[in-house]
Amino acid sequence: MSPHLPTSKDRSIAPNLSAPQHRPRPLPLFLEMLRNETAGDPARMRAALAGLKAYQGAPRPPRRAEMPVLARIGRVTLRRYGAGGRPVLFVPSLINGSEILDLSIENSMMCGLAARGLDPVLLDWGSPAPEERDTDVGGHVESYILPALDAVGGDAVLAGYCLGGTMSIAAATLRPPKALILVAAPWDFAGFSSQTRNDLLALWRAAEPLADRLGLLPAEVLQQIFWRIDPARTIAKFEHFAGKDPTSTEGQNYVAVEDWANDGPPMPVAAGRELMEHLMAGNRSGALDWKVGGRIVDPGGLSIPTLNILSTTDRITPAASAWAGGERIALAEGHVGMVVGRRAPGSLWNHISTWLSQLRDS
Repeated sequence: MSPHLPTSKDRSIAPNLSAPQHRPRPLPLFLEMLRNETAGDPARMRAALAGLKAYQGAPRPPRRAEMPVLARIGRVTLRRYGAGGRPVLFVPSLINGSEILDLSIENSMMCGLAARGLDPVLLDWGSPAPEERDTDVGGHVESYILPALDAVGGDAVLAGYCLGGTMSIAAATLRPPKALILVAAPWDFAGFSSQTRNDLLALWRAAEPLADRLGLLPAEVLQQIFWRIDPARTIAKFEHFAGKDPTSTEGQNYVAVEDWANDGPPMPVAAGRELMEHLMAGNRSGALDWKVGGRIVDPGGLSIPTLNILSTTDRITPAASAWAGGERIALAEGHVGMVVGRRAPGSLWNHISTWLSQLRDS
């Protein structure tokens, strides 16, 4: 029998590691990466360590009161942010929590879109139990996204961020919504560098025995995915933070983003296997060989309006990995910055609300 892992209210494994002084998680591997990236440059190492200390000791931005629950589907919760207008179901990635789309009181794409007249509904994946070990990526589409669409209603638009966008393509293939919005969604995984794909597969192979025993792929392993993609940038962020006021708007935004990145839930081992072996390494989606619900997922067969937003500076989901179809908009913000950066309200948020307004008026 798989052991039950302790969880905390922030839905992370090993709640003692959620304390700020233990972040980033796993801290020993982060420190090893810091040493490697700053080797031979003591000034950079001191700056990165100062930034790390400032982050760990920074006051945490307050969280808003939880929004009303529209529905619960097993461990998944749907929260409603609007009071009327076009309903839009937002599906975040499985790799991190949903909080990035509602980061803080001062910085929330969900609230920003509600203020623009939409009725956003945020899907929160919750934390899987070891008993869900056999639920793969496609299983999440069938068990959670499709029922969520039913709960939101027949007039719903489906929007997916990062891997949530990949999964939303599959959901739209099985049950077309009124429209589909993709934000930084990988589809053709051949658009990632060969080194990245090989490194992540090696990371998965090393973690697979533990994940099989637990029934879950721990969040600490998932965090390393992003570190492996761009370790230099990861350390540079902390160097930059060393000179910032952690209580400023910019400083609080940085702290909120890093906390989100470090407090994600685990993933069922089958989902980790499908993500790493079949999608990232095997590119089954890009090769039109990915089956969900017994059907090949082919976005080219969709006949619904589709907005496909990507970033030319995205280091997490390269623009080359995006689906080639839909109405494409290329932004110059990064993978996370496009959602919560200073330019996000006038860029991504406005693109989404404007496109949906035109869709309504057409």
